[in-house]
Amino acid sequence: MKKTAFFLFALSLSWAALAQHSAKEVQADIARHRAMAEAHEEAAKCLESGKKPEQCAKALQAACKGLALGKSCGMKHVH
Repeated sequence: MKKTAFFLFALSLSWAALAQHSAKEVQADIARHRAMAEAHEEAAKCLESGKKPEQCAKALQAACKGLALGKSCGMKHVH
C-alpha cells in the first residue's frame, strides 16, 4: 500500500512539473529529444559501419552540441 501511495505522489509531482511549462516549451523539448535520438541513431550506425568508437563519439558530440548537457548527449551508460 505504501508503494502505491508513493507512486501516486511521485506521479502527481511529475504532472505538476509538466504543468509549469508552456505548450511552446513542451514542443521545444520534444524537438530537442527527437534531435538527440537522431544523433544517437547516427552514432549507432557509425559503430555498425566499423568506424572507431572514438570517431563515432566525436561525431555524436558534434551533433549534440547545444542540445544536451555533458559529453554523452543526455545519455550515460557503461563502457
